[in-house]
Amino acid sequence: MGVVSNRVSADDYDDDMRHAHAMGIDAFALNIGVDNYTDPQLEYAYESAARNDMKVFISFDFNWFGTDQGADVGARIALYAGKDAQLKIGDKVFASSFAGDGVDSQAVRDAAGVDIFWAPNFRADADVGAVDGLLNWIAWPNNGNNKAPTGGEALISVADGDAAYVAALGEKPMIAALSPWFFTHFGSEVDYSKNWVFPSDLLIYRRWMDILASKPQFVEMITWNDYGESHYMGPLNSSHTDDGGSKWANDMPHTGWLELSQPFIAAFKAGATDISDYITEDKLIYWYRPTPKSLDCDATDTTMDDANNSTGNYFKGRPDGWDTLTDEVFVVSLLTAPGTTTVNTGGAVHTFDAPAGASAFSVPFAVGAQSFSVERDGAQVLQATSLKEIKNECPCGMYNFNAYVGTVPEGAADVLAEEGLSNFATGLKVACDAQPSLGTTPPAVAAVTATLDPGTPAPTSPAIRRLR
Repeated sequence: MGVVSNRVSADDYDDDMRHAHAMGIDAFALNIGVDNYTDPQLEYAYESAARNDMKVFISFDFNWFGTDQGADVGARIALYAGKDAQLKIGDKVFASSFAGDGVDSQAVRDAAGVDIFWAPNFRADADVGAVDGLLNWIAWPNNGNNKAPTGGEALISVADGDAAYVAALGEKPMIAALSPWFFTHFGSEVDYSKNWVFPSDLLIYRRWMDILASKPQFVEMITWNDYGESHYMGPLNSSHTDDGGSKWANDMPHTGWLELSQPFIAAFKAGATDISDYITEDKLIYWYRPTPKSLDCDATDTTMDDANNSTGNYFKGRPDGWDTLTDEVFVVSLLTAPGTTTVNTGGAVHTFDAPAGASAFSVPFAVGAQSFSVERDGAQVLQATSLKEIKNECPCGMYNFNAYVGTVPEGAADVLAEEGLSNFATGLKVACDAQPSLGTTPPAVAAVTATLDPGTPAPTSPAIRRLR
């Protein structure tokens, strides 16, 4: 969880703590920089966690901390080490980081003054003798240089990254990262301009399958509330300030990915490789991008101007890596018994047999309404039409490669609050209201124009049988 400035008491953390606990999550990483609001917010978070049966730990963000600040890192650990909600491994106080290669780990330990379990996000080729474990932050397939593979570059899977850490660490544990998506689209309106995607699609499902098979000691879900990079799994209405990411997060809930994860979390903690015993109700989770990737928004997009590119992460127009994503609807079925699942995407109907347990598939999407159903023994047991249509229109004039995530049955409405929309208009080239717009009434089911084979099924056991 990124620590933000606008929470005024421990009460403002309670909903997040309760929601995470209900999903089976044990602890929050509290990602901090060097802001003057950091300590008050940490106090609130630790207090809320303690009364909501959660644990927390500090993750030091070395975008803001310097690698010469090992003693400062240790001193901050010492301030919170005795709190009731502090996560411990045995008797050791757990602490981590984002980046930080080169920081003096012994200085961290000396300044902490207590035994710590130091598991930072150093590279796999770091001196592992100085740490108790390492976090592999790179939770997305990539080209080895923090980008999507393009132009025939080799793809490095998340599991490939894990293997490098496991080999380096020997008997020490790796924290395996899991993330559902990545899209960021900041233009010249900010001084941290960046615009790229990682190939994601069915990533979260495949990654959970990897984790159940490989059984790492720890899993870190990335993230709860990073709306600017689109990998948030917490609710839109979680209290936060707006870095401008509301332009692509508005009307794009992601909590369905938490619901997908819940039985996987339970299975992981039980050491199981099959989640069937942890599915207690029938459910579909689906997601898709709101527009075809071929849609041309150059005339009105927010990233067409020159901007600061000192990081090499800024690209004009469509996000770098855009063509590694597919124009598909992704569906995960969590079923207590076998059923027939149907997707109507803009009038094109795809039907498949889904086994009991977890299975996944994708189908090419079509513009229009998106509807989903499950039948069993001749009776419909689930049905819903998404509030979000796929359109051949640039939303607010922009390229939006974020994902809309829904569930069947539908969940409660989840919208950005006023503070979460405070920088919505900054940088926009067209007029667009800074407010949620989905409403509560779905569009009409699209008239059937074709009945087609399903798309590409994800790994599942037993295998999905395709139907016309």
